[in-house]
Amino acid sequence: MESVKVCVVGLGYVGLPLACLFSSRYQTIGYDINKQRIDRLMSGHDDTLEVSDDLLGKALKNGFCCTTEIEKIRECNFYIVAVPTPVDVNNHPDLTPLLKASEVVGQAISEGDIVVYESTVYPGMTEEVCLPVIERVSGLKYNQDFYAGYSPERINPGDKEHTVEKIKKVTSGSTPEVADKVDGVYNSVLVNGTYKASSIRVAEASKIIENAQRDVNIAFMNELAKIFNAMGVDTDEVIKAASSKWNFIRLTPGLVGGHCISVDPYYLIQKAQVYGVYPRIMSDARRLNDGMGDYVAHQVIKVMNKKRVMVKDARILILGITFKENCPDIRNTKVVDILSVLSEYTDNIEVYDPWANPEEVWKSYHIRLFSGDMESLKARFDTVVLAVSHKEFGEVNVRDFLSEETGVVYDVKCFLPQSLVDARL
Repeated sequence: MESVKVCVVGLGYVGLPLACLFSSRYQTIGYDINKQRIDRLMSGHDDTLEVSDDLLGKALKNGFCCTTEIEKIRECNFYIVAVPTPVDVNNHPDLTPLLKASEVVGQAISEGDIVVYESTVYPGMTEEVCLPVIERVSGLKYNQDFYAGYSPERINPGDKEHTVEKIKKVTSGSTPEVADKVDGVYNSVLVNGTYKASSIRVAEASKIIENAQRDVNIAFMNELAKIFNAMGVDTDEVIKAASSKWNFIRLTPGLVGGHCISVDPYYLIQKAQVYGVYPRIMSDARRLNDGMGDYVAHQVIKVMNKKRVMVKDARILILGITFKENCPDIRNTKVVDILSVLSEYTDNIEVYDPWANPEEVWKSYHIRLFSGDMESLKARFDTVVLAVSHKEFGEVNVRDFLSEETGVVYDVKCFLPQSLVDARL
């Protein structure tokens, strides 16, 4: 392509940073169906906090613009799809966002154009599911009139070290020539370059095992935590001791939420069964990790009983509701599972999170966040559960939130000084 004009479809945690990056070199348009999101971005602010106001402002000055109108993206010739790939209530892949995004591309794409998918999918989905939609809507023929690639996203929400321009990207294309073009476009904006996979299916598979591997590894640590808690051995101290060996992989137990690790394995689990393979390790890991919120809640109750803190109608403070620290992302947060169990025993629960958007939390989970400041929480509770290690929670003495010295502090993240907590995961 002589002149690359980029359109990024989906301006969330993945798409927006990518669009801003491409705008530093190419004419770039961002497309999203959320009009409110578009308006906020065009005013110069990203509510996800993945892109700073300064960086977004520079992109806008470079000519980057966002739209909800398909007509405005028809001038582009390099389309990138970066929409969510969630699961439904039964943990089956929900392809709705991906199919709708493919329809959008189908309405805009022209002969000779390239579409690259970044959304996490199982091997084969790009060519078997997405591209036929583009063919149907556009009337164009894949690998004859238009071409495709796959370059899996590697955005880590809230991570200001491994930002999009520093991530080494896997690329691929539907023909050797297209693979070279896709690789060249990505290479032109990345600091650490690319890895060109041999096919779209290999690139798809590489992404999904990145997250499945982490899920399995964390499940192992969660299982160890359950074992050592039953034995009365501190899991964090065990991990620190084991980490003194050069080849020990240091991971920690915890709640596995978010848009990737807690979701992506289900795509491979389902597809594997189509081929007659039941992925037992991945399936067991998912069940174990999905049950950790329930486990933590019952551990809290156990500690309360041991300290003679009445569980019935107890005043409980939960610190943090996002799926990870120092980030406003609440997708698939497992903190809600802790709250669900504890609320069977008491209605006197406050949830405080300085990063989460109260409206989004209410819309997603029907949970009202405490609207005051931390100072007004002091000396009010029987139990405090540190669920997310936001930096703000390390700047206070959490025991000040207890009304009595005999109250309970439970640390899910092993974040607080051990002297301040009664138990931790």
